[in-house]
Amino acid sequence: MIEHSANRMTVDAFLGWAAGREGRWELEDGRLVEKAPERSAHAETKTQATLAFRNAIRRSGLPCHVMPDGATVRIGPDTAFEPDVLVYCGPRTPRDAVEVADPTVVIEVISEGTAERDHGVKRSGYFSLPSVMHYLILDPERRAVIHHRRAAAGEIATLELTEGPLRLDPPGLAFFVEELFAPK
Repeated sequence: MIEHSANRMTVDAFLGWAAGREGRWELEDGRLVEKAPERSAHAETKTQATLAFRNAIRRSGLPCHVMPDGATVRIGPDTAFEPDVLVYCGPRTPRDAVEVADPTVVIEVISEGTAERDHGVKRSGYFSLPSVMHYLILDPERRAVIHHRRAAAGEIATLELTEGPLRLDPPGLAFFVEELFAPK
């Protein structure tokens, strides 16, 4: 990640600035953050996670939708992240939308360069949104899932899994951890 110290901007200004621009960007506290190029393990894990969630949604029959990276999640007036995969439920977003307003599940694939942000500012940012029930951090090297979930009293419970079933309630999606990673 490369932080650019340009003038601070709002999410609305950022979305206008980023439209059609090369590269991948996020906005954190009004500052532009350029996302580094991805390694193949990162890209494969995003693809597998997207497929796993698409299949889980299909099996569940729930009115939920999965989106690979590219969709923006507004955290506040001057912070917007682009998760690697997200799930939202309810009506489909309009075809020309660049934002998903109410994600239920947010997924980031961790790498050396993103670990601190994924475990820190992104975790707290995503859970600042009332709609986010689950935040998964996928580690393709260890083939592990760090599952943060909003518990009944509002606290965040964390569990790390390397195999076996994983159920996300709400919304009611189930799959095996192994489905999130490319075959060895």
